[in-house]
Amino acid sequence: MLKTPLHKLHQDLGAKMGEFAGYGMPLFYGEGVIAEHKWVRESAGLFDVSHMGQVSFVGKSVPQFFQKLTPSWFENLPESKAKYTVLMNEQGGIIDDFIVSNMGEEHFFAVINAGCKDKDIAWFEKHLPEDIDMHEHKDRALLALQGPKSETVLSSVLNLDFSALGFMQANEYEHPEFGLLTISRLGYTGEDGFEISVLNQYAPTLWNALLEKEVVKPIGLAARDGLRLEMGYPLYGHELDETTSPIEADLSWVISKNNTDFIGADRVLKEKEVGVTRKRFGIKLLDRGVAREGTEVFCHEGKKLGVMTSGGHSPILNASVGMAYLDEACQSDTGVYVRVRNRNLSARIVDLPFIEARTKSNVKKQAKEKSNG
Repeated sequence: MLKTPLHKLHQDLGAKMGEFAGYGMPLFYGEGVIAEHKWVRESAGLFDVSHMGQVSFVGKSVPQFFQKLTPSWFENLPESKAKYTVLMNEQGGIIDDFIVSNMGEEHFFAVINAGCKDKDIAWFEKHLPEDIDMHEHKDRALLALQGPKSETVLSSVLNLDFSALGFMQANEYEHPEFGLLTISRLGYTGEDGFEISVLNQYAPTLWNALLEKEVVKPIGLAARDGLRLEMGYPLYGHELDETTSPIEADLSWVISKNNTDFIGADRVLKEKEVGVTRKRFGIKLLDRGVAREGTEVFCHEGKKLGVMTSGGHSPILNASVGMAYLDEACQSDTGVYVRVRNRNLSARIVDLPFIEARTKSNVKKQAKEKSNG
């Protein structure tokens, strides 16, 4: 089993370890999943996400390269800006979802999912033009600091001011103690937060420095999954796979009107025009119980509408929530039921996300709306 540079630190902290994408990863620590989940929403949680892939692309034609492999547009992506997109196959399915940042000087930085690293790299190599240099950063760890107190913590530990770094922005910082850092203001929780790429040899020291702050606690992958579920964020291998299109996944916003020549465009652009037969929806249980992946969803007349791809308990809503691919004709605020252990539990189709995001940009937007009455 593979290990991240922080593996021993997780064991020292008493983490319950488990296998994920071939890595031994912390699932939760002593206080348990629910306490960790709430801590991220209230304070600042520190995640080890070093199992994810980090890849640099350098060359003049990098924007055009990504425009061929994804349905998004990169030629006008400003320096320091990050973009979420999907890697497409010829059949119009999704190979992976990932984030690409323009680091300036023809350098783009991508973070890819742990379970997709090998196939992503192979796909990049297959389509890579000769004028682009691609490098996978196997010598770097990745930490995620998430929660409303994360900016204060990170600024204090690194002695840097992150107030001007906006949501979905990334910059490089040369730090006297931790070397070259790539810091992005984004995450997988719906909270304000950062992802910090750091050389392996400095990762344990940085991890410990962040944990020395009373408002920071280590958070495992179990709470990470629950946090992303509350936000309605898709997870590769659950909501996304190589047969699912961006239209079905309710990700049509990643498709640029300027891009009509990407791999898989025939299917995707047709679906965008004429529609699809199934689509990703949110499901919230009204009865007590937990509906997980594989749970069938029915209308009250007994017709099967689809199957849940993710599901679990939301500590914030104190209810079971999940996502499912349902008949495209379904509408939000429609009553349905889910079958859990041969019991029919009342539920409702709801809009995503289940709770409102509190990223830096969204907090500013909410404050402005409030001040305007």
